[in-house]
Amino acid sequence: MEFIIFIYLKTFKYNIYFRVYMQLSYFYAIISVLIVSLISLVGVFYFSFKSKSLKNILVYAVSFSAGALFGDALLHLLPEVIEESGFTLQVSLSILAGIILFFILEKFIHWRHCHSESSKHVHPFVITNLFGDALHNFIDGLIIGASYLVSIPVGLATTLAVILHEIPQEIGDFALLIHGGMSKTKALLFNFLSALTSVIGVLVAIILSSRIEHITSYLVPFAAGGFLYIAGSDLIPELHKEVKIKNSLLQLFTLLLGIGVMGALLFLE
Repeated sequence: MEFIIFIYLKTFKYNIYFRVYMQLSYFYAIISVLIVSLISLVGVFYFSFKSKSLKNILVYAVSFSAGALFGDALLHLLPEVIEESGFTLQVSLSILAGIILFFILEKFIHWRHCHSESSKHVHPFVITNLFGDALHNFIDGLIIGASYLVSIPVGLATTLAVILHEIPQEIGDFALLIHGGMSKTKALLFNFLSALTSVIGVLVAIILSSRIEHITSYLVPFAAGGFLYIAGSDLIPELHKEVKIKNSLLQLFTLLLGIGVMGALLFLE
C-alpha cells in the first residue's frame, strides 16, 4: 500500500513539473515571437546607412544567417525528432513538405535580400508582398512554437536562427514597400502588422499540440525543411554573387560562425 502511495505521489509530482515546464515553454514561445515581430522595425535603420554600406553589411549578415539556419536544422531540429521517433518516412515527407511550401511562398513573396534602388514596383505587388510576408511570418510562428514544444533550448536556438534570418529579410521588405510608394511611417506600420502573424502561428502550434498527439513529429521536420530551403535556395545563391577571394573567405568564415553558434547552443540542452 505504501509503495502504491509512493508511486502515486511521484507521478503527481512529475505531472506538476511537466505542466510547469510546458507553461514556461508557452511563455518563452510567445515572448520569442514578439521579439521576432519587433525585428520588422529594423527597417528604420535602412536610411541610416548609405546603400553601398548597407549592401556590404548585409552580405555577411546573410552568410551568418545561412550558417545559423543550416545549423539549427541539422544540429537541433532533425536530431531531436529523429531521437524521438526515428528517421521514418513521415519525417522525410514532413521535410519535403517544408521545402515545397517555402518554394510556393517564395513565388508570392519574390524575396530578395538586396533590392535595386532603381526598381519600380506597382502597388498590387506591394499588397502581394505583404500577404506573402504575413503568411511567411505565420509559419515562422508555427516553427518557433513547435521547437519550444520539443524543449526550451531547442526553442531558443530556433528563435535565434529565425531572428538572424529575419533581419536582412525585413530590411529588404521595408525597402520594397518604400519603393512601392508607401511613406516610411506607413511602411514600418504595415511591415510590423504582417510580422505579428507570427504570434498567431505560435498560438496555433500550442493549440494543435493539445489536440493532436505527437504534433511535433510533423512540425519539427517541416520546420527543418523550410530552413534548409531558405538557406540553400535563397541565401547561398546570393553569396555566390560575390567573386572576390577576400570577401568570399569572409563569407565562408561568417557561414561557419553561424553554424558554430548553433553548435555552441547544444551545450544548453
